[in-house]
Amino acid sequence: MPVTCEELLARLDELGLACQTHHHPAAHTVEESKAMRGDLPGTHCKNLFLKDKKQALWLLVVPEDAPINLKEIKTKIGSNHLSFAKPELLMEVLGVTPGSVTPFALINDTDHRVNVILDSQMMQADLVNYHPLSNTMTTALSPDDLRRFISFCGHDFREVEL
Repeated sequence: MPVTCEELLARLDELGLACQTHHHPAAHTVEESKAMRGDLPGTHCKNLFLKDKKQALWLLVVPEDAPINLKEIKTKIGSNHLSFAKPELLMEVLGVTPGSVTPFALINDTDHRVNVILDSQMMQADLVNYHPLSNTMTTALSPDDLRRFISFCGHDFREVEL
């Protein structure tokens, strides 16, 4: 059973990670998020759950306006042909639905199947913003606290200039 939003937020608190969560109507796309978030500080991000031809799974975490060219990215991350993973696989591995993909969902990947790639420019921001397992909230934290959270989940990650 996937971790709930409330359980995740409690875990972030237990870990001593300084974060702030804002509630809002559901945002399924970057455009919807921009329209309703107002002036929330920090870098707002998008998250891509991908698989390659060898069935390796990838979570790419990038600034929301970053252009994405999967053909170029595969070379940068050392992958084969990349495509978006099906919603069923997303739910199976990360326990979230499309529109709620987030690095916080790594808490549900207890088998450590996902390769995590963080955009290096994004990781230089003061704050980064992600959905805490639901697209009805946005949680801001420092890049260092994001790194600590990912490590807590037992995942390695790479910071790559995407």
